Parts: sequence; structure tokens; C-alpha cells
Amino acid sequence: MAVNLRNGLSVSKPKSTANVLAIGTDLLRNLLFLLFLLRWTRKSILLLRGRGLFGTIVDAYAGLRRFSYALFLRAPGVRSRVQSQVSEAIAKLENKLVPQGPGISRYLKLPKEGWTEQQVRAELDRLLELKHTRWEEGRVSGAVYHGGDGLIKLQSEAFERFMVANPIHPDVFPGVRKMEAEIVAMVLDLFKAPPGAAGVTTSGGTESILMACLSARQKAYVERGVTEPEMIVPKTAHAAFHKAASYFNIKLHLISCPAPSYAVSIRAVSRLINSNTILLIASAPNFPHGIIDDIAALSRLALRRRLPLHVDCCLGSFLMPFLNRAGFPSQPFDFTLKGVTSISCDTHKYGFAPKGNSTLLYRTAALRTYQYFISPEWSGGVYGSIGIAGSRPGALIASCWASLMSVGESGYISACHSIVGTAKRIETAIREHHSLRDDLKIMGKPLVSVVAFNSPTLNIYDIADSMSAKGWHLNALQNPPGMHVAVTMPIVKVVDQLIADLVAVVEDEKEKERVRIVEGKGKKGQARGDSAALYGVAGSLPDKSVVVQLANGFLDTLYKA
Repeated sequence: MAVNLRNGLSVSKPKSTANVLAIGTDLLRNLLFLLFLLRWTRKSILLLRGRGLFGTIVDAYAGLRRFSYALFLRAPGVRSRVQSQVSEAIAKLENKLVPQGPGISRYLKLPKEGWTEQQVRAELDRLLELKHTRWEEGRVSGAVYHGGDGLIKLQSEAFERFMVANPIHPDVFPGVRKMEAEIVAMVLDLFKAPPGAAGVTTSGGTESILMACLSARQKAYVERGVTEPEMIVPKTAHAAFHKAASYFNIKLHLISCPAPSYAVSIRAVSRLINSNTILLIASAPNFPHGIIDDIAALSRLALRRRLPLHVDCCLGSFLMPFLNRAGFPSQPFDFTLKGVTSISCDTHKYGFAPKGNSTLLYRTAALRTYQYFISPEWSGGVYGSIGIAGSRPGALIASCWASLMSVGESGYISACHSIVGTAKRIETAIREHHSLRDDLKIMGKPLVSVVAFNSPTLNIYDIADSMSAKGWHLNALQNPPGMHVAVTMPIVKVVDQLIADLVAVVEDEKEKERVRIVEGKGKKGQARGDSAALYGVAGSLPDKSVVVQLANGFLDTLYKA
């Protein structure tokens, strides 16, 4: 073969290989780009279908507004001023929460020698008497779900008897295992669970909600292969759903709950369902406004789309199941609705158990297994736990069991009658009292223990702060502005004083508005108190970083010794 021909052949092979590699690289690059394009096209189509064109534009505008405002807050001159004001607010918070001055001792190290029992008791008495909102006098909305002094004494005895018990060792503490199983069985019965239903106890409503979301996520992954889970949540649902989304990497779709009903829009929920949806949510009732969502409609939707539906009844707890028997209207919410697959219920609210008690109920035992954690190969032996915690306080379980057994059905019906009846009295006063009816408006149609209201004429946060000045600890709301009273047994005893103080505060605020008008300053002046600072000013900013800093400062303050 000629030399020039051999050279030509030898050169052509590398060129051919290089061309193949180049073509392969181009194909791979194009394929990856195509997959990327298909992925985001699908996401865009789902977003447009779920939110609609107008809703998508509104969301995009809100996102752009937040981004722009965040850039503005980072500008050198603005940032330093904002930081100064945040630091000032946090310092004010510390002065309010961290006791200071004469008579306050701080213990930052272990004592060299242990204290006597008398010394410990004396210091506990001093801590008990630190300045605080007088919940004992019924001046706190929610927070303290008191079942009476006699029940607290019984709970204390149960707690003491099972002080060292830990249900992670059922063979060592068989009584605790029995009581825990019976608590779940009793609550399942209250919520009309079908045969084969199951449940667990948890440390509170947040853990119950977290586990319900985890179970739904695991179910969708195992049974449908969902790797990008999404859940559809009313904006009024508990913040624990946001926490679950953050902890378990679940995309959160928030659905508005507009006036006048303040219940979730079923149509909006339906539009957002797609192949990644793992869970629908309803409240019975919700925390902000005390409104029960249309759970019957959500149940039908869940059945039609073959999705789990969780009902958060943590606040409704032992009131919702007894509304009808206590003589009040209700609406469907429990396992009699075929689409309801799980329910969270706090026994430590209107079940009157000590704090640290809640339950999570499932329609089937199979759903419960999705929340379990099991490590079969751990060197310490096979490890299994029902939820987040490993060791748990058996004493709390014993106290809860004692509460349920002591109060009984008749006691809970009586309590429901007193609590909901008191809520109705507050609602009626706001709707009908001549000093309140024109300036306060009930939000929605509350059926349980929470009464929420706002004002078309006055600044609601000034009303909240003025009630605080009179010794009441009520709840301020946002989006939209409002406040609420969550009635408890202690409030039942002082409802007349609550209404009288609310009338006095509203009259005082109306007088201030009249003075403003006479002075030519216009109506509805700028709110001035702590509630206004957090919700009326910082809460109105498009970017919530300032609110986050304030919240971080509050949480840090909890650990200032």
C-alpha cells in the first residue's frame, strides 16, 4: 500500500472517533436540555392549571415585590437602621421576659452542695409568683385548658405513681402500655372510627400533624412512587403543616379562606390536585377564626381523587364530638365521612389532660405503619419507635388516662355546654351590644370555642393592646387583621368582666377617634402598641425578614438565664 494512502487511513480513524464523541456529547446535551425543558414546562402547566392565569400573575408579582423589598432592606443605610430598630425591640422583649432587679437570683452553675428540700420548695414558690398574666383568674385566651383543682390533684397523683415509667419498655411498665392503648381506643370511639382503625399518642398537636404528613408522604412514595410530594393546605390551617413541609421536604400549596365564610375554597383545592399531591387538609375548627372547613365536600373530593384527607381537630378535641349532645349545632367532621383518613386530637386541650398529650388517629392500621421508624441492623439491637421520640414520659400517659376516666362522657358534655355556651355569649355581645355591634364584626360563623372579630372603624391592634393593659392575654391575628378569644373553663367564670372590659376599651378607642377627627387628623389613626408593632407594621411588609429576626430574638430570649 502507498505510504500516502496508509497515512490517510491512519488519520481518518481518530477523526471518526472524535466525530462520534462530539455527536454523542451533543445528543446527551440536547437530551438533558429537553428533559429540563419538559420538567419545567410540566411544572408551569400545573401551576397555571392550579392557580389560573390571574393567580399566577398575582403570585409572580408578590414574589417580585418581596425580592425588591428584600434588596431595599439590604441597602447600607437602610440595613443599619433596621438592625438598630430590631435590636431595640429585642432588648425591650428581654426586659419584659427575663426577670431582673432585687430579689432575683440566677443559678448558672450547679450548687457545690445540694440544696435541702426546704430550699428547693422555697425557690419553687418564688418562681411560681413571678409577675405573669393571671391565668388563674381566667384572663388568658386558650393556653391553659384547666379541668379544675380536683382534677389537677388526681393528675399529680397519677404522675407521681408512674414518674419513672417509659413506654419504650412495655415489659418493664405494662400498666403504661395498657393505659396508652386504652387512651387511643377511647378517642377512636369518640371520632366514630371504623373497625380496623388505629392510632398513637404524641407529645402534642404539632407532633400529631407532623406524623400525619410523614405517613402521607411515605404512603405516596411506596404506593405511587411520588418523589416530589405536595400537599394542599388552607391558609388558616395550623402552622405545624408549614413545619412538616419544611422538615419532610413537601411542597406546600396554600389556599385562601376568604370572607365571609373564612372556610377553605373547595374549588381552589380541586384545581391544585396533581400527580404529586399526597394529602388534603381540613380544620375542625381552625385556630385563627374558629371556623370548621367544609369537610364533607373535601371528603368527597378526596374519595374521587383517591387521596388521603387529614382533619386537624387538635383545637376542637373533646368539644367537637359532644356539640350535638350539648345542644349546639355541628357539621360532619369525623370518620363517618368515608374520605377522612386521619384525625389529630389534643387530649391536653379540652380533654383537660396535662400538657404533652395528644393523639393521632388513622382509618386503618396500615396507614399508621407509614409513620413508624425501624432500624433492624443497629448494633444495639433492633430499634423501633412509633414517632419522633424514643423515650417518652409514662407519667404523662398515666395523667392523661386518669383525666379521661375521671371526667367521663357526662363531664365532657357538661364542659362543652359551659365552654361553647360562653363563646356564644361573647359572640352575641359583639353582634348585639350597642357599644360593640357597629365597631366590631364577627369573622365567619364560629361553632365551637373560638370567637374571632375585626373592626371596620377602629384599629384592632389598639384594641388588643388596650385589653392587654387591662390584664387580658388575647390573641392578635393577621392576614386579615383581627383578634380572637379561645374560651376555656377559667374564662367561663369571668366572661361578664371580659365583655365589660371589651366594651370599655372600644368606647375609649372611639373617643380617641372622635378627638382625632376634631383635630383634623382623620379616622383610624396609627396603632401604637406591641401588637401593632409586630402585626400592623412589621407584619405588613412584603419581605418578612424583619419579622423572622424578631421571632428569632424572641426564641433566643427564652434561653436567657
